[in-house]
Amino acid sequence: MTDKHHASLAIPPHDPNEGRALPPRDREWRRAKIAILVVLIVLAIGAARTIVSDVIQRHAVAATTKENAVQYVNVVEPKPAQASGDTLLPGTLRGYVESPIYARATGYLLHWYVDIGARVKQGQLLADLDTPEIDQELAQAVAQQEQANASLGLAKSSLVRWQQLRQRDAVSQQELDERDSTYTQDIANVKAAEANVARLRQLESFKRIVAPFNGVITQRNIDVGDLIDAGSGTSRALFALAQADPLRVNVQVPQAYAEGIHEGQEATVTQAELPGTDFHGTITHISGAIDVPTRSLEIEVRLPNPDNKLRPGAYVQVGLHGKVSHERVLVPGNALLFRAEGPRLAVVDANGHVSLRKIVIAQDLGQSLEIESGIEPTDKVIVNPSDSIADGDQVKIAPAQGASSTKTTTAENKEAS
Repeated sequence: MTDKHHASLAIPPHDPNEGRALPPRDREWRRAKIAILVVLIVLAIGAARTIVSDVIQRHAVAATTKENAVQYVNVVEPKPAQASGDTLLPGTLRGYVESPIYARATGYLLHWYVDIGARVKQGQLLADLDTPEIDQELAQAVAQQEQANASLGLAKSSLVRWQQLRQRDAVSQQELDERDSTYTQDIANVKAAEANVARLRQLESFKRIVAPFNGVITQRNIDVGDLIDAGSGTSRALFALAQADPLRVNVQVPQAYAEGIHEGQEATVTQAELPGTDFHGTITHISGAIDVPTRSLEIEVRLPNPDNKLRPGAYVQVGLHGKVSHERVLVPGNALLFRAEGPRLAVVDANGHVSLRKIVIAQDLGQSLEIESGIEPTDKVIVNPSDSIADGDQVKIAPAQGASSTKTTTAENKEAS
């Protein structure tokens, strides 16, 4: 092979003086195959790495999705309720006697004599009315009564004369009967006129608005010159009067406590605005039946109020002394679920499945509920359950906040050290 041929093939020419020979062709081919194999291996490793990375990522996404699909809930265990002692129930103070005062006569207000907060006695004058129409009707009725009396006198004298004439057979019996009928009719007319006069005089007496009982004026809805309409249909009340001593409190007692209630039982009334002060009353009336919609028994407590510390209309707490018929448990108020079927509590079993329990609420204590039946003290009740939670849902119980805080603190201490 010539040097020219070697140059065309990029093979360095052989120099006999240097003592080197050209590399064998099989060695160059092996090197090329090794290079190709290395490239293929690198490509295979890159493809395998991509495939493995995709698989790992898919598994991570699936695990994250599964983890996010799990619903974590906070639970509490019901606490035993107090089995005996005072049962606190809400109530509203009412005057023992309360009455709106309306006008019985129509007219104009001349003057009012009492204002709100005034304490009045029975029969005390509250206001005066001017009733010109009633005054004229009364004058007319008196005149009609006088006419009836005059007609009656004439009919009586005529009857006496016709009776004498009949004895001498100067008139017929028919004519005597007519005079007798006229006299009887005039008597009836006089009585009707007297009744009408008495009615109008009674109506005119209603110009004076008086207090029907002892009490305190709680409302005054009139002023001088107002047109006052008679009756209580569409007209407004002139005054509102309430008897503040004694007071009465109507309380709805849950059915579970109804058996321990009896007349004469003592009740303690407290008001938040008067801390440390207890007022003692007595149960005077008990409804004879349980109210079906609320399953409660209405009672009335009579409460002496000689110093007028309590005011009608105030919100109070009524404590009833007694024992409940069986044990109850307490749960937080934010654990309650409102469903169309009634109140429910969501309970988690040992396998993490949710069960919606039908419950009976014995007493609402504000931040907590006293449950009569439906759950047990060993149940795990979900707090702040979602509205979409349903029977059979799979949930996990979230760790307690105290435990989480302890773990976080421990990790931070290790990191700092």
